[in-house]
This record gives sequence, structure tokens and C-alpha cells, in this order.
Amino acid sequence: MNKKINTLIFILCATLFNIFITVVCFIILILLYINFLMPVISEANRSWGFSILFLASIIISFLVYRFLIKYLTVKFDFEKYFDSIFVKKYKK
Repeated sequence: MNKKINTLIFILCATLFNIFITVVCFIILILLYINFLMPVISEANRSWGFSILFLASIIISFLVYRFLIKYLTVKFDFEKYFDSIFVKKYKK
């Protein structure tokens, strides 16, 4: 396999991983919200909780993804295995 195929597979797997982490975080946050905060919050304000939980799950998944990419960048040499996504059109 060449670098372009490795890059494509990495991007697809990283995207699926990010979506998976978002869904898992959202489910965990919803369960915590239902068990602990739902009885305390009034009914008029409950709908805001799900919107905030959705945004929080996206932020948490972004932070987890970013931490993991930084860790993998230190551990592996990405230039050795992956092709550059953004290529300069003009060489000086």
C-alpha cells in the first residue's frame, strides 16, 4: 500500500473513531443527566439540557481526538507512512 491509500484509510478510521467517541460521550452524558439533573431541573428548562449535552459531547470528542493525535504524532512518524493532504501547488 502506498502513502495515499494509508492516508485515506487513516482519515476514514479517524472520522469513524471521532463519531463513535461523540456518540459514546453523548450517551454517557444523557444517562448522567437523566439520573442526576432531570429531577432537579424544572420542566421548562429540560430541553436546553439536551442541546448543551450534545455540544459538550462534541467538545469532549474533539479534545479526546486531539489528545490521541498528538500522542500518535509523538509515537509514530506520520511523514513516513502518510501523504500530505494539502500539497503546495507552486514550488519556488
